[in-house]
Amino acid sequence: MSLAAGEAGGFTALLLVLVGVIAATKLFGELAQRIGQPAVLGELIAGVLLGGSALKLFDPTDPVLHAMSELGVLILLFQIGLHTDLRSLAKVGSTALFAGTVGVVLPFAGGIAVARLMGIDTLPGLVIGASLTATSIGISARVLSDLGQLRTPEGQVVIGAAVFDDVVGLIILSVVSSMVAGAALTLGGVGLTALSAIGFVVVAIALGSAAIPPLFQLVERIRVTGALGIIALGFALGLAWLATQLGSAMIIGAFAAGLILHPTPQRHEIESSATQLGFFFVPIFFASVGASVDVAALLTREALIVGSLLIAVGVAGKVMAGFAPWWFKGNKLLVGVALVPRGEVGLIFAQLGLAAGVLTNERFGAVMLMVVVTTFVTPPLLGMIAARGTPDDISGPDDHGIDDLVAGRRRQRAQQGKAPH
Repeated sequence: MSLAAGEAGGFTALLLVLVGVIAATKLFGELAQRIGQPAVLGELIAGVLLGGSALKLFDPTDPVLHAMSELGVLILLFQIGLHTDLRSLAKVGSTALFAGTVGVVLPFAGGIAVARLMGIDTLPGLVIGASLTATSIGISARVLSDLGQLRTPEGQVVIGAAVFDDVVGLIILSVVSSMVAGAALTLGGVGLTALSAIGFVVVAIALGSAAIPPLFQLVERIRVTGALGIIALGFALGLAWLATQLGSAMIIGAFAAGLILHPTPQRHEIESSATQLGFFFVPIFFASVGASVDVAALLTREALIVGSLLIAVGVAGKVMAGFAPWWFKGNKLLVGVALVPRGEVGLIFAQLGLAAGVLTNERFGAVMLMVVVTTFVTPPLLGMIAARGTPDDISGPDDHGIDDLVAGRRRQRAQQGKAPH
């Protein structure tokens, strides 16, 4: 019996669904962490079990649940923006930029080549190729930090390249979103959409960097409990709305809001507040993606073949990106493998394609298989490649952030919180 919010029972049915989602995502997220995997994988599995392929308790097409899922995406992109220091690209310079560029171009081209090989049309092929471009900053940063490698030259190159990958990936996503919405699939149309997305981010950062810091200094003086985080989130939602009005994608607006607020002195408090809200909404998004998976379609010949090919080009493209900066003297294999996980950003691409009807259930399943496998294999591979050092310091203002929402809380933090002060 379906308990989706749109059926008889209305609000009470919604409450029961949310109880199930909260319990299942936290349980399976914890189990995933216990076997050394990011919490997002457990939350995806929880969604599959709650969705139409198993218990039929979670209907991702329900308007209320869909709206909550969309809020989860916006909070996730806002957090990625908050976590993104554009100046970090300058610190690691040409090495990260070159690795990041190759890490976008090769997987994107590989995904389109796989689509052509399998007879998939141009627009679905673009969505498939785009899903291969980004790197999960949250997962990569958490694993490298646990290995004591985050502050090494290799770790800094990975983070700089991942930042670049995500910025370019989101621009590609904005272009693909416009194509899905009916924009002309021509060189001029694609160029105009890309310029619109880039222009929105550049103008938003230029204007916001001048106007926002004084506003948040005023808010900080008021010191109403929770005001800073709520106003920051309102700012992100407002920019998301403005982005849609100007012909760009909602997530570009939320991401730009995070970029604008990253340099502010109040960033850590804003990040902590957004993370607390994200602990509720972001798992709903991950569960929604899992619930959208048709297990029967995933196990079809087409899904398995396409998924296997996407895994191959997805892993190979990122590993080759690690070796691309030939002048870099560090551990190139470590850099390449750390760029492999698609994680939360790949899920956003996949969900966009499915919701717009561009990806069939089989092709959505193939992309999901690629996202899950690339995310699953990265932690153990990095553990074998890296010389394990002392885990990076986990105390201080960065206690909450995108890695908590995607990879899950560290146990050391929980223990630290119980220690007497």
